[in-house]
Amino acid sequence: MQMKKTDLIYGIHAVESLLVNQPDSLLCLTVAEGKADQRVIPLLEQAGRVGISVKKLPRKELDLMCPAGRHQGVVATVTASTQEMSEKTLPAFLEALDEPAFLLVLDGVQDPHNLGACLRTADAAGVHAVILPKDRAVGITPVVHKVASGAVQSVPVFTVTNLARTLRQLKDAGIWLYGASDAADEVLYATDLGGPAAFILGSEGKGLRRLTLELCDYLVAIPMAGRVESLNVSVAAGVLLFEARRQRDIKANKNNE
Repeated sequence: MQMKKTDLIYGIHAVESLLVNQPDSLLCLTVAEGKADQRVIPLLEQAGRVGISVKKLPRKELDLMCPAGRHQGVVATVTASTQEMSEKTLPAFLEALDEPAFLLVLDGVQDPHNLGACLRTADAAGVHAVILPKDRAVGITPVVHKVASGAVQSVPVFTVTNLARTLRQLKDAGIWLYGASDAADEVLYATDLGGPAAFILGSEGKGLRRLTLELCDYLVAIPMAGRVESLNVSVAAGVLLFEARRQRDIKANKNNE
């Protein structure tokens, strides 16, 4: 008998999102023995309603299960995803959108905390999907789940084997590619971002790779008024995406008048 592959997801917000959005993926919940955090109690009640088993272990054992981050007293064992979104399903996804595409592309982000924060920001800004390269980048790890606070379940994530090929697919679909670069001559706030767009940010420290830079239709810079030279990638994502969100909302409101 072949055993199912499993993952561990921990943290109150990440587990709550799984219970609400993907309860069928949960095999069981493990909670710390003793007095439960008041935020954990609703999760246990929801688990009971959907038939998810719950077991209790000493907090030290949960610490061993989740050495990379704080579990907040709750750990979910889930079936590992077997159907990963990829470049093969991306064209159909884009064609099904009922408004101009709004995408975030992360070119080699290595830190799971940064990726989780980017996903959380993408969800808040209303991004349709996030695109990640399969190699030389962090994947969707338990730390990413925790930091994203449920955004892994709410924002489609496409993991692609050839980012340059995917960027060309986006261009062929009529989507403008905006790369974030400190060296860009064009300032973010002076750029029209209201149409179908993919915003591309590079890895920590190195930024966008050469081929990615060459494929961008526009390079935009975030104006910096202080002494630091650049922003953390997740902060930069927030600035870019919410400026685009502002412009898209203005254009949508004008079209509806």
